[in-house]
Amino acid sequence: MPRTLIEIDRSSPEPLYRQVRRAIEHGIASGVFDVHHRLPSSRELAIELAVSRNTINLAYQELIAEGFVRSHERSGMFVNPEMLEAAAAETVDTVPRIDWQSRIRRQPDADIPEIEKTSDWYQYPYPFLAGQIDIRSFPARSWNRCLRDALFQPHAYPSLQDSVAADDPMLIDMIRQQILPPRGIEAGPDEILVTVGSQQGLDLVGRALLGPGQRVAVENPGYLDARHIFVRTGATVYGIDVDADGLRPPDTLAGTHLIHCTPSHHHPTNATLGIERRRRLLALAAESGTVVVEDDYDSEFRYHGSPSPSLKSLDTSGDAIYLGTFSKFLAPGLRLGYLVGPADLVRELRHVRRYVLRHPPGHTQRALALLIDSGNYHRALRQHRTKMKRKWERLVAAVHKYLPFATGPFAPGGVSLWVEGPDALDCRELLRAAQSRGVLIERGDIFYMQDNPPRNMIRIGYGAIGLNSIEPGIALLGQACAEVLSSKR
Repeated sequence: MPRTLIEIDRSSPEPLYRQVRRAIEHGIASGVFDVHHRLPSSRELAIELAVSRNTINLAYQELIAEGFVRSHERSGMFVNPEMLEAAAAETVDTVPRIDWQSRIRRQPDADIPEIEKTSDWYQYPYPFLAGQIDIRSFPARSWNRCLRDALFQPHAYPSLQDSVAADDPMLIDMIRQQILPPRGIEAGPDEILVTVGSQQGLDLVGRALLGPGQRVAVENPGYLDARHIFVRTGATVYGIDVDADGLRPPDTLAGTHLIHCTPSHHHPTNATLGIERRRRLLALAAESGTVVVEDDYDSEFRYHGSPSPSLKSLDTSGDAIYLGTFSKFLAPGLRLGYLVGPADLVRELRHVRRYVLRHPPGHTQRALALLIDSGNYHRALRQHRTKMKRKWERLVAAVHKYLPFATGPFAPGGVSLWVEGPDALDCRELLRAAQSRGVLIERGDIFYMQDNPPRNMIRIGYGAIGLNSIEPGIALLGQACAEVLSSKR
């Protein structure tokens, strides 16, 4: 039952049943009560409002007589859909007294473009998006079992209690023992923080370490949300160029307080940062006292060769900050990630997080810990990696076959392809032409920091799309590319 929002004024000369009737009418008009859900029973309303059932029954009898409500035997009472328009006509539009546009503080990142997602992407036949998953790959049965088990002893208290600023100790142990070792990282429990996705880790780092007058380096092109987060701290953000081998370490990082990078698979080009560049970057950071933030958002998805060691594992000082996420494999909607860093920093970040959202949901944390401990997490990950490798192979072949220009080579890993088209290919026009054919892709110009970014770059994700849909979808994308290019001649 939705909350009724009915208030009874017992001092009013208006009869109580009339007040109830008027409130129900308003609830129908405003959408609180809709045609899909049963209206509150007379017993429920009588208890909630502390009035007799006869009072409620009188209100319902009038509503039934005038056609606003229908009574279904043994099912209850429901809104009459034919009367919705008449009920809506009775509502009075509210007129705000406050000019909210003038009250809302303008954020310093207001002029930076944002990553835009089509909300109903799953309704499209060819969703080539990097930030979504194919829900068929999600281990739903195992996850449902872990959610259920997390509500019973010995797991109920960690799942349901107010943990204040603490994380689930079982999940911390699973991250330490099973998630971090393949990345070459050793960490104590006091060096790990559970986050609501890796993006929250970036936000917490920004809140704790950055402010006006400080400088932050990011990759160019690079992760757009990180740029937004750092600009909002008041820091000055500048870009470091990226080539086919990833971030190009500058001559010096002197005066730079923090650098954010994605060495496993650069976001968005997918390039992998080589060992020599990794060592060079760490050496520069050590010289200048620059905090290195390694955003390792999809290192699990490497399809040929051995994965490169993480920056964190190469950092002999232990000062590097490592961000991981469960979004790219499990599901972005679960909003779970983790941060690894020096114990003193993690302690402060935990305190900062407490006054943002207290802690991530305990139930979800314990369920994930149980999923990892059961072995089903890694079993599902291996299966998913195999599927992603097949998708990558199918996508690379289709891109070479159907796009009307030369492409590649493409790094064997990640969750997307970064495609450079001819100079005449405008990614914004291509986005519209592709969408009209049921194909969703991402424009590439928004990832650059310069005033006039190249518009001939597109990002083609393959996490959400089915294997057999890749080739026909790329064939349609090729048609859209040809259409845009022909319009420029």
